[in-house]
Amino acid sequence: MNSTSAQFVTTRRIGVYEPIHQISTWGENFKSNSNLNTSSSLILEDTKLDNQSEDASHGTMAPSNQYDQEASKPADKVLRRLAQNREAARKSRLRKKAYVQQLETSRLKLIQLEQELEHARHQGLYMAGGLDASHLGFPGTVNSAFEMEYGHWMEEQNKQIADLRNALNAHISDVELRMLVENGLEHYTKFFRMKGSAASADVFYVMSGMWKTSAERFFSWIGGFRPSDLLKVLLPQFDPMTEQQLMGVYNLQQSCQQAEDALTQGMEKLQQTLAETVAAGRLVEDSYLPHVASAMDKLESLVGFVNQADHLRQEALQQIYRILTVRQAARGLLALGEYFQRLRALSSLWATRPREPA
Repeated sequence: MNSTSAQFVTTRRIGVYEPIHQISTWGENFKSNSNLNTSSSLILEDTKLDNQSEDASHGTMAPSNQYDQEASKPADKVLRRLAQNREAARKSRLRKKAYVQQLETSRLKLIQLEQELEHARHQGLYMAGGLDASHLGFPGTVNSAFEMEYGHWMEEQNKQIADLRNALNAHISDVELRMLVENGLEHYTKFFRMKGSAASADVFYVMSGMWKTSAERFFSWIGGFRPSDLLKVLLPQFDPMTEQQLMGVYNLQQSCQQAEDALTQGMEKLQQTLAETVAAGRLVEDSYLPHVASAMDKLESLVGFVNQADHLRQEALQQIYRILTVRQAARGLLALGEYFQRLRALSSLWATRPREPA
């Protein structure tokens, strides 16, 4: 082994390495250059290695540190790029979430607007050049709140009907059954209070029965059911009855009929008065505002008619409860709930019936 090779081996043992491209340069020099050039190249390389070895012996590793820094640069770029990508993805998720929330808010507003327009269409609240519910004073928000409350009331009503049916089939004690019956009567009282508040806000809406199904509206009377008609429907469910009970139910039915006739006559008189008030004066003249203002004062009576009709319905339920035994009253409440369920089912079947093509 010559002195140059020995020196190169010694240098490798110290731990100083040249880059790979420098080693390939050496190979080319060995192949193409003459012996003199080879010797000169080796001397120069040996001199460089000696200098590096001397620097290493003095504890300086500048070239190695430089190579380490060069090697770390790509890794730093990758980490920065990954961090940037994560931040961009986070911002994208936030934008997407905000966009979805905005779409949901717009959808709810559209549904509310459609409901208000539908109510206005049924009540004939149209204006030249378009419809503006806010200028008309249309309480769409109040009506929507009532419909939501009524939906919750119906859910509870269905639950009470199921509880009554299970209780009657299980033959529970009269004490337990009485609690279910009283809860059912209080549930109807809550409904009448709820409807009274809605009538104060928009009596025409309550009178129209737009919050009920079509079949229920067909049998509607002043915003609800006729107590006398309902007693006829429920009477077969009370058997067997004593003679005193039969007489009590008959008298109650007659009283309800008389009160209904009086309210109906009052309603007809109010309708006639309103029509005359609105049509007063010459219709061809643009001076209708005084007549409409006068009619507004008379509409307060319409709210009173709705409240009186609901009071009559509530009293009829309370009176029949006093006449019957607790089990008869439970069967009556169950029959009353099922009767309205059948009317709603009839409405659904009618709405989804197959139709002949036009």
